[in-house]
Formats: sequence, structure tokens, C-alpha cells
Amino acid sequence: MTAIHSSQLSFFARHAPFDRMERPHLLWMLERMQLAYYAKGEVIASPQQGEATRFFVIKQGMVRGTRIANTPQDAVLELHEGECFPVGALLGRRAVTSEYRAEEDAFCFELPAQHFHELIELSVVFKDFCTRRIAALFEQSTQAMQAQLSHASTEQQSLSSTLASIIRRAPVSCRPGTAIRSALQQMRDAHLGSMIVTDDAQRPVGIFTLKDLLDRVVLANLSIDQPIGNVMSREPITLPPGALAYEAAMVMAREGFRHVLVTEPDGTLRGLVSERDLFSLQRVGLRQLSASLRQAGSVATLISLSKDIRELTHNMMAQGVAAEQVTQLISTLNDLLTSRIIELECIAVGLQQPNSKNGFCWLALGSEGRLEQTFYTDQDNGIIFSVPAGETADAVRQRLLPLAMRINEALAGCGFPLCSGGIMASNPKWCLSLEEWQKTFSEWIDNGSPEDLLNASIFFDFRSLHGNASLAAALRAWLTKKISGVPRFLHQMAANALRNRPPLGVIRDFVVGQQQTLDIKLNGTTPFVDAARILSLASGSAATNTVQRLRDIAVPLRIGDTEIEGWIEAFYFLQTVRLLHQYECSARGEAMNNQIDPEQLNDLDRRILKEAFRQSRKMQSRLALEYRL
Repeated sequence: MTAIHSSQLSFFARHAPFDRMERPHLLWMLERMQLAYYAKGEVIASPQQGEATRFFVIKQGMVRGTRIANTPQDAVLELHEGECFPVGALLGRRAVTSEYRAEEDAFCFELPAQHFHELIELSVVFKDFCTRRIAALFEQSTQAMQAQLSHASTEQQSLSSTLASIIRRAPVSCRPGTAIRSALQQMRDAHLGSMIVTDDAQRPVGIFTLKDLLDRVVLANLSIDQPIGNVMSREPITLPPGALAYEAAMVMAREGFRHVLVTEPDGTLRGLVSERDLFSLQRVGLRQLSASLRQAGSVATLISLSKDIRELTHNMMAQGVAAEQVTQLISTLNDLLTSRIIELECIAVGLQQPNSKNGFCWLALGSEGRLEQTFYTDQDNGIIFSVPAGETADAVRQRLLPLAMRINEALAGCGFPLCSGGIMASNPKWCLSLEEWQKTFSEWIDNGSPEDLLNASIFFDFRSLHGNASLAAALRAWLTKKISGVPRFLHQMAANALRNRPPLGVIRDFVVGQQQTLDIKLNGTTPFVDAARILSLASGSAATNTVQRLRDIAVPLRIGDTEIEGWIEAFYFLQTVRLLHQYECSARGEAMNNQIDPEQLNDLDRRILKEAFRQSRKMQSRLALEYRL
């Protein structure tokens, strides 16, 4: 048996899956391993050698795998320190399908195939890694991410939070000369239990609460037309934005108050923190939030609740909820918020609710249509409507456009920026009758220009969000039939999708931009989204969610479950990295984006990021094979 040096144990302790193996199993493996040297350019394993005889773990250097007789985009496989190969060939007791060659002088630990198979039966961790390779790595990485989020979430929700971080809404205030009647109307419209009274410089001079109304106005039999300055509580207690939540809690407990004002160093009003604000984040739950969204009486209330959506979904990630569920949860809650906005705005303009036979349907497009929204997303929406007898489509459109503008602006107030490309229901181009949508889609499919392909990648992911869902169902059925008769268009979509290659480098691990970052959305999740869309449209699936699309294509396209699950796990990982990055941007007070620096990731996450991009290459190879590209 080989003597084991402490440096060997230290090496394997840094790399998955060996870092999680039980020590006796790791020692058993090391006792049977040999260290081999390969000069630059030397072949380590190739298909010509027959059935794979050794399990390799790279100790130093880089190994390049070149796929034999395959598509160019799948030709190169780079392996670095701590990575192992050829797991698939050993499990299948077959030859490797790639030629593995030392790209530079390399040292590899080698385990004979016989001991490899013995180790699989000995170590549950090793077996799990080998048989569920990407899933096992993904789970290990996700656990680490969740631990990181859990720590941040606990700190954020604790009484050690700053008051600035828990202010729920912009302050509503009035001047001392404002009539009580007018102030009460403002409080009612904004669903507030108090009114802050400020001077002309926006410095608080008092606060008026419902308790003041009872004690100083109603029971005192005073007119509500007198100035609010006569009955307000003067010299309200204030704290700076940097004060901690527990300080506010102490003030409230000591003085018997339910509110504390937050003021800037110059005395101007920053906001108000209530007793409910201090503790609601720790108690907010999905059922409570859903009920609040459905019952919200104003857009102002929904703006406040939109912050709860973000906080709840942050907490869900910290509690171990997977990226698939988090993105669907975000989308579902955002659906409820959007639906309530539509209902409130319909009431505000006196328009009939869009659920009747002659109503309209609000369409979710893009990531919202796929139920894959993250923390950072703008608006992509449209309207599909029916045309009542005796009316024209243009007349209905002119009636709906002002309403759509109100809805888009309300959504912007809730944290969903207006789409810079104008893909919104308030744009006359995307507020169309069923027949007009069919005509528009027909033109894209029949012409197939670059702009048509881009539009298809957004609009073909539509789903009904609110209103007359039968209109969206009719459009989906029509689209499925139409596109099946024009295979040329799917071929064009496939060729266009294959232009976006996974950013795996030949010299370095990843291809990055000038800022040394890569776009985890464009270069990471989008190739999966695009391929799943094309293959599902080809197979007649009506699904819009990427993961559901991938599962739907398995049987009709005869793709093995293992391959499908590998793609899904890779997509989940990229979504998780994206969510975590956006969360961290938000926690630092920075604008959220999708630009990540691979060098800032730990070794495990860099390793699985490479594996996820390799899965993307494999999926694109399948797409290229289907369309002979």
C-alpha cells in the first residue's frame, strides 16, 4: 500500500467530493492511489486504449479533453486541479469518448478501475457524486450558499438592523395649518393610522394619530375643520437613520408610543417606523402576504407589500428553498400583486372587470411568462382582447391603452421598471385583438427576420396572468398548430440560439468581458431557456416554464432522463448563482445586475459553474443535431 503524506490529505480536503467523504474511506482510497507525471502534450487517456482502466484526479496542471467526431462547440473540455475523469466511462465499463491530453506538465493521482468500483460500494458520498455528478456538486454548493444567505437574513431581520433598512414607505405628511378633515382623508386614502406634521423645511413638528382623534377631537367635541396643529402631539421623538431597531423598540416600550420618526442629521424627515414594522418581517408568511395582496385597497399599499415579497423570497432562499421554487414563488406573488393592481385600476377608471366573455386578458411575457422571475426584472407584458359585435379593434384598443398605462406605471412604483424596449401593454403594438396577435405571430414565423426571431424569444413565452384566460388559450393552440407547419422558422430560431455559446475559455476557465465579468443571464441561463423553447415548440408542448419544457421533450425526442436531469440541475445552479448575486447587490445598496466575476467564486462554485456550462454545450449539441446545424 502507498504511504500517505499529510499534504495529500490536505489536497483532497479542498476538493469535492473528497472533502465530504468519511476519513476511513478517504484513507482507503489514498492507500491504493499512485501519483503519475504527464509531460505537456502527452496523451493520458483516449478511445483507442479500449475500456477505461484508471480514475484520475488532477493534482497539478491542466488536462484538455477533445471530443472525437463531435460538433466544434463541444470539442474542448478543460480540467484543472481537483477535477477528476473519466467517471462516465468507468461507470459504463467502456472506452472514453474524448482524448485526454496534458495541456501543460501535469501530475495526476490514479486509482485502478477495480478499486474505483470498490470505492463506489464503500463510500455513499463517492457513489452519490459519481452517479449524480452535477446534482451532487450542485447540492453541496447550494448548501453553502444557503448558509451564507441564512446568516445575512438573520442579521437583517434582527433588532440589530438599522432603522433605514426597515422603513416601509415614503413618509406622508402635512403642514400644521392643514384642516383635520383633509388630513383624515389623506390617512384614509393611504391606509395610514397616523399623520406626520412638518414645517416648510420638512422638519417634523408633531404627529397626529387615531388615538389623538379620539381623545382630542371626538371626545372633546371639536370641529374637524380646525387646523391639525391644534390637536397634534408636539415634539415627537425622533431617531437617526443609523439608529438600531432595538433602540426604537426601547423608546416605544418606555414611552408607550407605537411610532418613532426617523430624521436626517439636518432634521428633515426620512420616514416613520411603527411597532408593526419592527417585528412584521420576522412573522410575515406566504399565506399572510397572499391575503394582504388580494385585499390591498390601494396601489400605495401594494408598493409597501412589494418590499415584503422581496424579503419573503430572500428568507425562503436562506431556509433552503430551491431556485426553481424561489423563482416560481416570486412570479406567483408578483402575479397576485399585478392582478390586484389591474382590479384597482379598472375600478378607478370605471372599466368593466376583464373576466367576462367580451373582456381582455393581461399577458405575462418573458421571464414572468415562464414563471422564472428573479429579484431583478423589468416589465414584459401585453393585452389580448376580444372585439364586441359592432365595434372595431382600434376602438377597443383606444379604450384600453389609458388603463394599461396606469397599470404599467403602478407596477413601476412597485419596483418593476418600465421596459426600455417598450414591450408593455401600454404600447399600442402589444395591445391587440386575438386576430391581430395571430396576424403578428404569422408575420414573424413566415418572414423570420432577426427582429422576428428576437420577438419570438420573448412573446412565445406568453401566459394568461389576469382576465379572460380563454383568449390566451386560443392563441396558444393556434400558435402550436401554426409553428408545426413551418419547420424553417424553428430551424432559424435554433441557428440564432446557437450563436450564444457558453463562455468556456480555451486558455482560461471562462471568457469574460473587459470588466472581468460574465453575464450569468445572457451567457448562463439564456442558452437553456432558448433551447428548451425551440425543442418544446417542435414537440408540441404548451408549457412555458423552462424546466417543464425540458421534461416535456424527453419522451417525444427520446432524450434520456439522466441527460435531461443534468440540464435541469445545471440550469438550477445558474439560477441560484444569479439570485444570490442579485441578493448581495441589494444588501450592499447597489443596483442589481447579472454580471458576476468568476474569480470571486469559491473553488467549488467555479468548478460547478464550468460543469453547468459544459451541460449547456451538450444541450446545444443536441439542438444542433436536431436541426443539422
